[in-house]
Amino acid sequence: MKYVSVWTDGNNNDENQNENETNKSKKLNEFNQFNKSNNYNEWIPFTDNHNHPIIIGRERDDNYQGARALIGGINNNLLFITYFYCHISVFDLNTFKFIKSDSLPHSNTNIWFHCFVSKSENGQVQEMMKTNQKNKQNYQMLLFCKNIGLSIEYDEDNNTFQFQKLPVCHDIAPFYGYAYVCINDVVLFFGGNGNRVSKSIHKYSIRENKWMTFENALPSPLHSCVAILSEEDNHIHIIGGVKDNNIEVSTHMKTKMRVWDPSQLVIICLFILINTNKLFKKGNEIYYSILDSNFKNKIRMDR
Repeated sequence: MKYVSVWTDGNNNDENQNENETNKSKKLNEFNQFNKSNNYNEWIPFTDNHNHPIIIGRERDDNYQGARALIGGINNNLLFITYFYCHISVFDLNTFKFIKSDSLPHSNTNIWFHCFVSKSENGQVQEMMKTNQKNKQNYQMLLFCKNIGLSIEYDEDNNTFQFQKLPVCHDIAPFYGYAYVCINDVVLFFGGNGNRVSKSIHKYSIRENKWMTFENALPSPLHSCVAILSEEDNHIHIIGGVKDNNIEVSTHMKTKMRVWDPSQLVIICLFILINTNKLFKKGNEIYYSILDSNFKNKIRMDR
């Protein structure tokens, strides 16, 4: 699908409010015709340059239920897919060819409905590659599923993977099917399914290689939901999912990124410390106030 926004610009000034309804309808029709003529917002078959259908994966062996994928590589032309029960594959989006498959270290844990993100420093590597081809570095990714944590590096020159195990905190180890979003140097996890349905919110710091569990939680237990970061307004949107009574929901929740992003929390905490002196530490627990939320949030530090 080639997507273009179906929403208006949201401006509600007098000029827009007084716009003739006929003109509005005409513009909408023109917009829909433009989309239709250019195949925007329509599901169409994925084809190569000769209009031949493209099949990703090996039809006999691959099960993509609960799969996760991301686009990366030094030139941003590689599709990485991680899927049941312990596989990772690479597909070249320029040549439309399947180029690599490998097995993930899994300790008898099925890899599906998991977290799969690229590391933020990949962007810095890509910029460096534009000016100096000799300093090529491996593309780096992270994967979490239940008690499995992996750092994954892909060497494009040699078409090989390297895997390194990462710690997983006890609180999130039973779960999969969580919503997740990667912001700068941290990965946030919302909810999850395992020995029960969770409403907890966890954070993994890539740089510090540490976990944190927030005591603030989702309004109710939730799994199989999706988290999206909106860079325009710095909100995290949590959409859909399944509740603990196995009922699907179409809810839409949003939270401010600065509540969970540690770089933003440092700024807020310093401001509070200087102005209100409400930041204090008790044992391994840090308490701080969020200026725009009117409540105190407690974080437990997992060592």
